[in-house]
Amino acid sequence: MLLIQKVSKRYSLYRRPADRLWEALPLVGSKRHTDFWALRDVTLQVPKGQFLAIAGPNGSGKSTLLQIAAGILRPTSGRVVSQGRIAALLELGAGFNPEFTGRENVFLNSEILGLPREEMDEAFPRIAEFAGIGEFMDRPVKEYSSGMYVRLAFSTAIHVNPEVLIVDEALSVGDALFGIRCVRKFEELKERGVTVLFVSHDLGLVKRLADRAVLMMHGRVEEDGAPGPVVNKYVGLVHEWQSRLTGAVEPGSAAGVVGRHGDRTSRIAGIELLNTAGDAVSAIESGAKLTVRVRAEFARACDDPMIGVLIRNRLGIDVFGTNTRVEGVKLGSFAAGDSVEASFTFDCLFTQQEYLLTVATQHGDGASQDWLDDVLSFAVTDRRAAAGLSSLPVEVRVRRP
Repeated sequence: MLLIQKVSKRYSLYRRPADRLWEALPLVGSKRHTDFWALRDVTLQVPKGQFLAIAGPNGSGKSTLLQIAAGILRPTSGRVVSQGRIAALLELGAGFNPEFTGRENVFLNSEILGLPREEMDEAFPRIAEFAGIGEFMDRPVKEYSSGMYVRLAFSTAIHVNPEVLIVDEALSVGDALFGIRCVRKFEELKERGVTVLFVSHDLGLVKRLADRAVLMMHGRVEEDGAPGPVVNKYVGLVHEWQSRLTGAVEPGSAAGVVGRHGDRTSRIAGIELLNTAGDAVSAIESGAKLTVRVRAEFARACDDPMIGVLIRNRLGIDVFGTNTRVEGVKLGSFAAGDSVEASFTFDCLFTQQEYLLTVATQHGDGASQDWLDDVLSFAVTDRRAAAGLSSLPVEVRVRRP
């Protein structure tokens, strides 16, 4: 269990190094700094065994919060209460002495965490095998690449039997194969009931792994809840910021609607899922033709917009997406009050599970007019128990020579 209660963190910013000295002088000194609050009154309770993902833009306070939760930084106010051993993998370079070898750093970290030497002697072969850095284990870590460093740091953190694991975006520097192994290890830790605090910009990974997600903005918790809605709100805010930078959106026009964003040049007025008979469906058999019909109405004049669809599974993994431009269809010009209907028909070669539909209208440069995340769900049924995401037609030939 981890309790973060009304935690705030303030930094004093000085324009010049000499201002710090002048401010410290008795009688002469006066305030020469400005206060920067990296965190303001953050309260989170993470129950035992929960995987909590923290998302948000750079500078929102995510890493500061993890450092305070790990005990590396002291909060200006508030407190952190934890139960059990905490292992942390934070920014690259933290926790290891660059002059020590990988082996020496592993044992040094274990001693800091209070593990008996006998326990680490037993765990070390597993740490070395998972890290996979070979003979570099006995070389100084200052000679490591960033990927090798993260391999060893992550392997050490997960093999000291933590009750709480705190991981920053450090895993992003690893290669693809190591990333897959880390995801599997996270799933194993969830099954073992380890509490995990995880910061990532990989929103698909957040949806896949997290039981709960938090969106941080300007040092505060902006949203707290199920991963899907939190991620959708974050994506919506990002699109709104991008549109504001280009002058395309009126401030607040998309605010307050989770999973919907855009500048409202057009508005999606109707969405249908249809079978070959033209009937509305919420379930379709794998391999059958599925039509997604989208109707949009224009509030302002627009030249050559796009209409697109995106299908994800329940883990948030993109399965299939396309739009009118990708398919070589030009929509032309529209005046205020005009409407358009686009139908996307394809063979639904998906495996048996539930899927979520996202639809959007966009400008030619990709900026959103109206974007609706996960607006409809539908199920795919299949007589076969195929694995993965696609249920492809397969011809099997068997020969016994």
